[in-house]
Amino acid sequence: MTVQDVIEGFRENAPYDPERSAYANVLFQEAIQIGMELNTRYHTPEEIVKIMSRLTGRQVDDSFRLFPPFYTDFGKNITFGKDVFINSCCHFQDQGGISIGDGTMIGHSAVLATINHDLEPSKMRKNHYAPIIIGKHVWIGSNATILSGVTIGDWAVIGAGAVVTKDVPPMTVVGGVPAKVIRRIKDKRS
Repeated sequence: MTVQDVIEGFRENAPYDPERSAYANVLFQEAIQIGMELNTRYHTPEEIVKIMSRLTGRQVDDSFRLFPPFYTDFGKNITFGKDVFINSCCHFQDQGGISIGDGTMIGHSAVLATINHDLEPSKMRKNHYAPIIIGKHVWIGSNATILSGVTIGDWAVIGAGAVVTKDVPPMTVVGGVPAKVIRRIKDKRS
């Protein structure tokens, strides 16, 4: 059994596999353990990169910056680009997959949630997983929530407190509950 096998088990209509479920529980506990290590004492920026590399199971770039505490329930389905900054108290629910592009900044207490549940009682709140894809140079404001299946385009800005339920085009500012486009961003570099 591998981490990739567990991630495949989060796909829609994946058959139940008790061995995969047991290994997923081991990985959930590992994420909790690494999170406690990260959040309960001071670490240098270099140590944080090493801890986040262990948490994700892949090398995190040396340019990555994080202000703890940071919370995740799985960890192994997160990828970070270069020069990513995550401020304190962020929560990532990553079983569905979270991809964060180069140069992205994420404000205090942001929530990225890749799981949703059935509403119909007969379906017993069955989990549904969908990835969150964040482009390059995105700015996510404090207390924003990004929901499962959302893609955020390059250079977009998510206003503080926004709840993002739909894809966000590149070069736009969105805000509100649910988030709506507030304005387009003009690129004056050219």
